[in-house]
Amino acid sequence: MYSERQERIVDIVLKRGPITGKEIAEILGVTRGALRTDFSVLTKDKVIASKTKIGYSYLGNGTPTGKKLGRKQVSDYMSMPNILQEETTVYESIVSIFLKDTGSIYVTKNGVLSGVVSRKDLLKHMMGGTDSRNSPIGMIMTRMPNVIFCYRDESIHSAAEKMVEHEIDSLPVVSEIEDGKYKVVGKISKTTITKIFVEEFKG
Repeated sequence: MYSERQERIVDIVLKRGPITGKEIAEILGVTRGALRTDFSVLTKDKVIASKTKIGYSYLGNGTPTGKKLGRKQVSDYMSMPNILQEETTVYESIVSIFLKDTGSIYVTKNGVLSGVVSRKDLLKHMMGGTDSRNSPIGMIMTRMPNVIFCYRDESIHSAAEKMVEHEIDSLPVVSEIEDGKYKVVGKISKTTITKIFVEEFKG
């Protein structure tokens, strides 16, 4: 389900829309920036829509299954992430990724998400003949801000859209420490989302 604040935003837009993000923020007593994730979730799920110089309007679109998935949050289904430090060697990363049977490793520096390494990245590195026992994964990872991620309170539908759009198998689930810096708190994968879809269609 959506968070309490997101439900309040929908209620405000439904009753007062079209209404600007600034006006919604003033009603809720927070800054416009604090609502960025909430607006992103609700617009991606097509519950509300934003038009320049007009503001947010209520849509409430979607199929029955789409609406159910729109109310399921990432936090309810995320799993434990495979996290390593930038200094970890490629060899150690290969051992970790296969022992934990995962497709990606999330890389951190001082507790902050700094990059991601996939099985494909590790394979390319090995095929290049570079010494895997001395090469740190920080050299081959995809670095921030090019890492695609999601938040705990995003919908499953939103996470699935990101994976399809960027052709990736999983997303790190993050919480924002400060502007532009994120802590990894979980992982959501295509396998997990496929299981959710199967269960929904069974129902």
